[in-house]
Amino acid sequence: MYIPSHFKNDDAAEVRDFLTKNSFGILISQADARLWATHIPLELDKNENGQDILTGHISKGNPQWKNFADNSGVLAIFPGPHSYISSSWYDHENVPTWNYIAVHIYGKIKIIEGEKLLSALTKIVHKYEAGSTQPVSVENMSEQYLHKQINGIVGFEIEIDEIQPAYKLSQNRDTVNHTNITNELEKKGDYHSLSVAEAMKKHKKK
Repeated sequence: MYIPSHFKNDDAAEVRDFLTKNSFGILISQADARLWATHIPLELDKNENGQDILTGHISKGNPQWKNFADNSGVLAIFPGPHSYISSSWYDHENVPTWNYIAVHIYGKIKIIEGEKLLSALTKIVHKYEAGSTQPVSVENMSEQYLHKQINGIVGFEIEIDEIQPAYKLSQNRDTVNHTNITNELEKKGDYHSLSVAEAMKKHKKK
């Protein structure tokens, strides 16, 4: 992904936090001579060697997995908040643009099975059931039911080669225009506008 230098984020801890909180991504790979994309949760983790990985699973009915040869390259995209920026918010003539946060991850994929897959499934269920009043757990599922469900999916892990974080948040604007944009986004009041405004304040050029 093309990222101008002033929109790059070199704060690894912040990027990891973003990936943890925005784990519903898009997995892109080559399948039967065409690009294929699936929208799924992709969880940041570490493998037995301490390397950063993403774990996930897709339905066996999804043909994308049939092209998951060991160590084949894939791209995972994690979109964050985004908002239109009107040129009327500047104190000078300019063109409209878009502010956003997005992270691209390149890596090598391999299929996982057995205890490795069960461990990945257990982690993801624990993560998202944590806020439930009556949380579900993999451990409490019947063996017969769990076996049937696992047989219907294909698990995988992606060894991360490169992380490309784009934080396009008007860092190239002066204080007056940066403040104007932030104020206008806050006036809009929707989730994406407020989230972008908050991120802009955090990443304001010193």
